[in-house]
Amino acid sequence: MNLLIVNDEIRTAEIMKKEIPWPAYGITQVTTAYDAPAGKRIIQQTTIDLILCDIEMPGESGLELIRWVREQNYEIECIFLTCHANFAYAQEAIGLDCQDYILMPAEYEQIGQAVAKVVRRIEEKRNIHRYKEYGEAYIREKSQTETKQKGKKLSAEELMTEVKAYVMEHISDSTLTVGSIAEAFYFHPVYLNRVFKQQQSIPLSQYILNKRMELAAALLTEGKMSSKDVAEQVGYGYYENFHHMFKKVYGCTPAQYQELHAEGK
Repeated sequence: MNLLIVNDEIRTAEIMKKEIPWPAYGITQVTTAYDAPAGKRIIQQTTIDLILCDIEMPGESGLELIRWVREQNYEIECIFLTCHANFAYAQEAIGLDCQDYILMPAEYEQIGQAVAKVVRRIEEKRNIHRYKEYGEAYIREKSQTETKQKGKKLSAEELMTEVKAYVMEHISDSTLTVGSIAEAFYFHPVYLNRVFKQQQSIPLSQYILNKRMELAAALLTEGKMSSKDVAEQVGYGYYENFHHMFKKVYGCTPAQYQELHAEGK
């Protein structure tokens, strides 16, 4: 992760570059600039992930620099540094999607922790984007396969049908979760859950729970299995969890449900 420090106080910028243990906060490379124009040149020439920027500088301010970054559509996060608790500054910083606003002087550890927080945000955003690309590639691949085999493209609805079939095939697996399904289909869990909800009107996690409870009720109605065996059959490794969830859904315990609904009674 590459960090750019923009500060007109040269000594402050260089001391921060040297004395803060940047690798501990997820930063691999640190570059310094002493005014906004120099910062722009570096951004145009080098990949920058995060800017640690002074607000008040001669000529162009830090706010103007970040406004230029946004106008140029650079995917760069920003943390502002300032010696004045100015509400107008803070307000404009928020408007520019600034991730933090630190009053100086500040402990280096505070600055480092703020940087680490933004680094985690950047990594999570990139992971979501990466998994989204994997998911889209999967859909394209499946569409091409369907086109070759059946002469038609795989629709989003058909993909959801595959996901639902996967749920039923693995319903007795206690490790079946949105995460495990997302991994099987090369999606990020957040992205998969969002797409599933758009197509099915409920989150995938709720769909899994519904199907587990429906199957449990059907097995209890057959009356051939004990409630503990049913719990295992629908993916609950701990009976207490199954008991609690079943009662929450059906308003009675599994044993009570079985007594009321068992076939042949």
